Amino acid sequence: MQEKTKKEYYMEQALKEAEKAYKKLEVPVGAVIVKEGKIIARAHNQKETKTDTTKHAEIMAIQKASKKLQSWRLIDCEMYITLEPCPMCAGAIINSRIKKIYIGAMDEKTGAVGSILNLLEDYTFNHKVEIEKGILQNKCENILKKFFKELRKMKK
Repeated sequence: MQEKTKKEYYMEQALKEAEKAYKKLEVPVGAVIVKEGKIIARAHNQKETKTDTTKHAEIMAIQKASKKLQSWRLIDCEMYITLEPCPMCAGAIINSRIKKIYIGAMDEKTGAVGSILNLLEDYTFNHKVEIEKGILQNKCENILKKFFKELRKMKK
């Protein structure tokens, strides 16, 4: 049996967060932030639960990590996200100084890290974020497909 890579392990942790969102009938997106090989923050979408547009997994994980580190600068931190960030989240990632993000599935409708536009690479900001895409891509895509398929059934 093939041993999991660190990237796969951390993305699986983000997928566990996505499962929590799924159970709450939230779009199943999860994120974890890692510093020095340790998860310092975990979060999942809670837009519906909290009735707040800004309660995306990435934003909430950044808030938790900032609180833990007692700094808005998340220097040398990496974020694992099950779905490509939207423009709001991409902006927060830049502003928080996250070093690198790992993305599971791409978002052809609102993605701001390569699908619709690429805020992290196509523009000159004061901070550059490294990007790696396709970590456990099938698993990340499947949870979203399953969620929206079930949601459509419930609306009928």
